[in-house]
Amino acid sequence: MARLLSEWLPRTESYSPDRLVAVVLDLLLPPTCILCSTPVDKPGLLCGSCFGELSPIGEPCCVSCGTPFELAWHSAEGGVCQRCIDAPPSFERARAALTYDNASRRLVLPFKHGDRIEFAWVLAQLMARAGAELLREADVIVPVPLHRRRLFVRRYNQAALLARSLGRIGGNVVIVDAMVRTRATHSLDGKSAAERRDEVAGAFLVRPRRADQLAGRRILLIDDVMTSGATTGACAESLLAAGAAAVDVLVAVRVPDPRVGQVMRRSYRRRKVQPATVNPSQASPSHVENDS
Repeated sequence: MARLLSEWLPRTESYSPDRLVAVVLDLLLPPTCILCSTPVDKPGLLCGSCFGELSPIGEPCCVSCGTPFELAWHSAEGGVCQRCIDAPPSFERARAALTYDNASRRLVLPFKHGDRIEFAWVLAQLMARAGAELLREADVIVPVPLHRRRLFVRRYNQAALLARSLGRIGGNVVIVDAMVRTRATHSLDGKSAAERRDEVAGAFLVRPRRADQLAGRRILLIDDVMTSGATTGACAESLLAAGAAAVDVLVAVRVPDPRVGQVMRRSYRRRKVQPATVNPSQASPSHVENDS
């Protein structure tokens, strides 16, 4: 094997022991797509086909909660969605890497419920791209905590795995045990936004021994899935109460908000009834090209 490697490896490069091990593993187990097993260049990557099925979230989106808009003119004044106008979130900015759909579910559900913890690195890279500004400005990265019962059953906190990976990418300080979930909350599925807020109200606290490390800092809060923002909002409130200067949120996937569709339909009807009040520049094709 040693002679075979010496003949196969380029003589112009020097290889560390770790690099030699990686080369041997690539020879014995060629890297494949983590979803469909198509050959790829490096381990832990998606093939072009699987990557192309994902729906990244970019602009135009709500500058506050990151909810994507179908068209730029669907946003309200200042680029803020109607929900954030009605009930401003406790965090300053939120961004998500992907829209929650059939393609992203193939990544998130096995990661969250199927012990596929290797997906954390792939999702974290997508999150780092979507939240580059948030990651760059963050002083400390903090994951949304799991209740100890859920942690015992699942054996890992998926938000903490994402936080650690993002810390490696951005070189940020990560405090995985900064917060604690004081009680086990019921599932939020099927609940309204108000019911979700009531369910998680008071369920999160900053650990007293970590408070000094968070005081006066800009915190980047990490989670895997965001729907109404009730969980991240409750965490942000606790972080701010403990002395954090500001809280931003970065998640892997964002569940589409049906209220945005309602706002868009109302906006469209208003445009048809009162065309003279529309600013044509807001509906120009140049604003639509970046829609994702």
